[in-house]
Amino acid sequence: MNKSGSNNNLETDKLCKIIGYDFTDPKLLQNALTHSSFCYEHQLKYSENNERLEFLGDAIFDTVIAEYLYYRLKDNEEGALSKLRASIVCEQSLMRKAGDIGLSDYLRLGHGEEVSGSTRKRRSLIADALEATIGAIYLDGGWEITRSVVLNLFEDIIEDALNGKLKNDYKTALQELLQSKGESNIVYNIEGEQGPDHDKTFFAVLRNNGKIIGRGSGSTKKQAEQNAAREALEQENENCILKS
Repeated sequence: MNKSGSNNNLETDKLCKIIGYDFTDPKLLQNALTHSSFCYEHQLKYSENNERLEFLGDAIFDTVIAEYLYYRLKDNEEGALSKLRASIVCEQSLMRKAGDIGLSDYLRLGHGEEVSGSTRKRRSLIADALEATIGAIYLDGGWEITRSVVLNLFEDIIEDALNGKLKNDYKTALQELLQSKGESNIVYNIEGEQGPDHDKTFFAVLRNNGKIIGRGSGSTKKQAEQNAAREALEQENENCILKS
C-alpha cells in the first residue's frame, strides 16, 4: 500500500487502464482513493476524502446491478431478483474485485489507520474505496459510461451469481488462494461441539501444513469449516495489505 508521504502524486494511469476508464478530472479519482484519516492527518478539507463519493457509488452500483438483472431475467420474481442483487452488491464482491484490480496499492490512508486498522475495518475501507471510485466515474462520465464500466468489471461475479456459484464459498476461495502461492495443504478438523442434539454448535480448526490458520463455529460441521476458512481468508488479506 502506498505510504501517506508518497501519495500526493498518485500514479493512477495503470489503475485507469485496468478499470477501463480515463478521468477527465483526475482529482475525482484521487478523492475516491482518499480515506478520512489521511485528510485528518494532512489537514485537508472534508470534501477531499471519499465518504461522499462512497455514498453516491453505493447507490449507483446497486442501481446498475438492479437494472441489469431486471432486463436480463425477465421471468424472475421480485424476491429472487433481490437475493441475486444482494449477493452481487456486497462487501465480499467488492473486496474480490478490489483485489483483482489492486486497488489497495492506490489508497491514501493516514499513518494511524495503516498501522492499527483491524482486518474487518480494512476490508470495509477497501470496499468503500471501490464504491467511491464508481461514484467518481459517474460524476466524471455519466450514467451510460458508469454502467458499462461496472458491468465489465463485475462480469465474472455477475455470472457466478447467475450460475449459483456465488454462495460465500470461503473454503474454495481459500484453497484457490493458497494453491496460487504453491502452499496448499489444508486440513479441517472438528475439535468440539456443544449443546443439545437439536441445537448443536460445532467448532472447527483449520490447519495448513500443520499450522493453525483459522477457527470457526457453526450450527453444522460444514458451516463451522466455512467460518474457519473465512477467518483464514481475512488474515491472508490482512497480510497481503500490510506487505503492499
